[in-house]
Amino acid sequence: MRILHTTALTLMAIFPVLAALPGCAGSASTGREMHQEMITQGAAYDDPELQAYVNRVGQRLVASSDEPDMAFTFTVADSPDINAFALPGGYIYINRGLLAYLENEAELAGVLSHEIGHVTASHHSRQQAASVANKVVATTTYVLTGSGDLANASNMYGTELVSGYGREMELEADGLGAEYMYNAGYDPESLLEVIGALKDQEQFQRVKAKAGGKPVATYHGLYATHPRNDQRLKEVIKTAGELDASKQVEDPSVPGEFQRQIEGLVWGESVPSDRSEDRYYHNKLSFTFERPPNWSVNAGAKAIVASAPDGSSELTITVRRRDQGATPRAVLESSVSGALSAGAELNQAGLTGYTGITGSGAGAHRVAVIDYNNLSYLFDGEASNFAADDSALLAMIESFRPMHPAEHGASNGLYVHYIQVPQGATMASLASGVRIPDAEAQLRLLNGLYPRGEPRTGDWIKVIR
Repeated sequence: MRILHTTALTLMAIFPVLAALPGCAGSASTGREMHQEMITQGAAYDDPELQAYVNRVGQRLVASSDEPDMAFTFTVADSPDINAFALPGGYIYINRGLLAYLENEAELAGVLSHEIGHVTASHHSRQQAASVANKVVATTTYVLTGSGDLANASNMYGTELVSGYGREMELEADGLGAEYMYNAGYDPESLLEVIGALKDQEQFQRVKAKAGGKPVATYHGLYATHPRNDQRLKEVIKTAGELDASKQVEDPSVPGEFQRQIEGLVWGESVPSDRSEDRYYHNKLSFTFERPPNWSVNAGAKAIVASAPDGSSELTITVRRRDQGATPRAVLESSVSGALSAGAELNQAGLTGYTGITGSGAGAHRVAVIDYNNLSYLFDGEASNFAADDSALLAMIESFRPMHPAEHGASNGLYVHYIQVPQGATMASLASGVRIPDAEAQLRLLNGLYPRGEPRTGDWIKVIR
């Protein structure tokens, strides 16, 4: 559903659950209803692997919190706004717009732990409902209409009524979040890095407004109450860093994992796409395959697993660097134990591969290798009744193909990409090929180099293409 003409006030008619908020801001059932409404209306960002990654980080923090048994739901919202927020009942959102400006998993953990702190401290029951409704309306307005102006209007309407949790609640959430980070193995000082990035955004907006002769808007988002050099916050973080050293655990971040997840993130306005509900799409590796009705697909860091609803059969996909001197058949034969039977060449959508069966009876597996770009995709299918389900496993393998341009989204969409800085490059030279307003300033903001920083040769930085 896409609404072409609306206003911030009429949005309450679109979301009746929000109109009923006053008097029940701290209700878990209200939070659940609001979350379900947002998901139904398409507020979640369409990247299952990124969603799963953010959820893993969030759940790790929850396990280290004051409420380790409380149910939390973490969602990446399809909004370009640089913000994050929590709903009653443990529903936490981080906008993809904010993800683009983070540098690592510890900073992501800092944002999520702050919002977890708001929930565990019951801040929703201690503030007016209007601020919660305001944030949800602003986010969902953008998703449904594609209009940043309307989203800003709805946000301004809400902040006229109430402006956030307040200084003391924000500091309390910071203290709890820093403690949860420490317990989970993250450096609490990463909170300061996030605040610095957001304060750079505020400064950029002030400079931009002044240059355009426009009034400077008041920022009501994440960490709005904190000054840039926040001594009270530094004390809170220092206290967290002095907790019992025996509780400290190793940093759980996997090197390169955050960058891999952010690569290809949509920047700016949402990008429409032409996709079938019967297919699974992997945005970063740009492949798709058809899944049987009601099958689920879980994309993890090491494998992608498609599973039948009753768990009776599943297809696991792993990836390895392609050996240009080996055929798919040779790769498959060297990857499985025992002999292959029913071997057959695969040739689909311009891709070459090989498939066969290994083992027999209840221990039989449908296996395959398909080469795509510089990678080899290895498929391993198993089923409790292999004879009956092998055809479905083979059909999934045979449906594997590259994504079409229309499935990626509109051709004029913009995305976050990592590049290695070439020798002699400056932000000005890198920005010359980026077709967005204020490109040089935006690249500096994306990489923590605002207002005048320059990258070093060989550094990996984010650009927009």
